[in-house]
Amino acid sequence: MKKIAFIILVFPSMVFLAACGHKKEAANVVATDAIPVKIMALNKQNDTTSIAVSGQFTTDDEVYLSFKTGGIINHIYVKEGDAVKKGQRLATLNLTEINAQVDQAKLAYEKATRDYQRTQSLYKDSVYTLEQLQNSKTTVDLARQQLNTAEFNLTYSEIRATANGFVLHKMVSEGQLVNSGTPVFQTNGAGAGNWILKVGISDKEWAAIHANDKAIISLESMPGKSFEGKVVRKTEGVDAATGSFGADIQLIGEKPSSLGAGMFGRAIILGSTTSANDGEWVIPYDALLDGDNNAGYVFITNDNKTATKIRVTVAGIKKDQVIITDGLQSAKALIISGGAYLTENSPIKIIQ
Repeated sequence: MKKIAFIILVFPSMVFLAACGHKKEAANVVATDAIPVKIMALNKQNDTTSIAVSGQFTTDDEVYLSFKTGGIINHIYVKEGDAVKKGQRLATLNLTEINAQVDQAKLAYEKATRDYQRTQSLYKDSVYTLEQLQNSKTTVDLARQQLNTAEFNLTYSEIRATANGFVLHKMVSEGQLVNSGTPVFQTNGAGAGNWILKVGISDKEWAAIHANDKAIISLESMPGKSFEGKVVRKTEGVDAATGSFGADIQLIGEKPSSLGAGMFGRAIILGSTTSANDGEWVIPYDALLDGDNNAGYVFITNDNKTATKIRVTVAGIKKDQVIITDGLQSAKALIISGGAYLTENSPIKIIQ
C-alpha cells in the first residue's frame, strides 16, 4: 500500500519537471530562432516621366524700340525680316524741331553764363549781394541741365539696334507722326542663338517639371530631326489669357539651321516627380506598416542579422508602390517580406 502511494506522489512530480523542461526549451527556441525575411537594396532614385508639350519659339531679348521724343518719322532704314547688327541705325525723326530746342537751350545757357560773370564782378565791387550771386549761379546750373536734356533727346531721336538679331515687326511708316514711346519696331537677339520654346502646361505638369529638366525638341520644318533642350524657368502664376501655366525650354548644343520667331515646335520634357533635389525611394506597398497621413513605419536592416523599425515620410502612393522622401537616408536594405512577425531588434534570416 505504501509503495503504491509513493508511485502516485512521484509520477506527478516527474510530469511537472518534464513540462518545465519543455517550456524552457521552447523559450530558448523562440529567443534564438531567426525570422525569415526578404530584403531589397535601397537606392535613391528620381522617378521621371515624359511630358509632351508644344509652343512657339522666341528669344529672351525681344524688345519694342521707340523714339524718346515725339515727332515726324524722317526715314526708316530696314524692313521686316531684315538682319541687324548691334548699334545699327534703324530709323530717324525729322530733326527740325528738336535741333531748334537744342539751339534754344544753348542760347539760354550762354546768356546765363554771361549774367553770372557780370554778377561776380559786381559782387566783388559790393554792388550785388551774396544772394544775387547765388541766384545767378543757380540760373546757370538750370540752363546747363536744360541743355543736357535737349542734347539727350537729340541723341534718342533715332533708333538703333540693341543686339544682333532680326526685325520682327515694323509698326509705322515714313512721314508718320508718332508720340514719345510709340513702338516703331519689334526686334530680337536671335543672332546670339538664344532661342527659347515657350510652352503651356497644366497644373499637374507644372508640379512635375523642374528647372534644368532635360527636353527633346522637334520642329515641323525639320522632320526626323531632334534637338536637345532644358527647362530654364516655369511661371509661378496662371496666364490670364490662356488659363494655364507656362514654361521656357532653351535650346542647348546644336541649333536648327533655320529658325524664326513664332515658329511652332514640340518638346518631350523628361520631368521629375521628386519634390526635392535629394531624390526619393520607391518601395513596395507591403513593406509599409502603420501608415498615418504622410507618415509610416518600415523595418530595415544594416547588418542582415537584426531588424530595426524606423519612421518614414510618405510623399504618395501609386498602384502597389509607395514614394518615400525621408527616413531612409542611413538604411542599407529594406525588409519587404516577413515584417508582420518582427519587433525591434528581432533576429532575421535572409531568404531569396
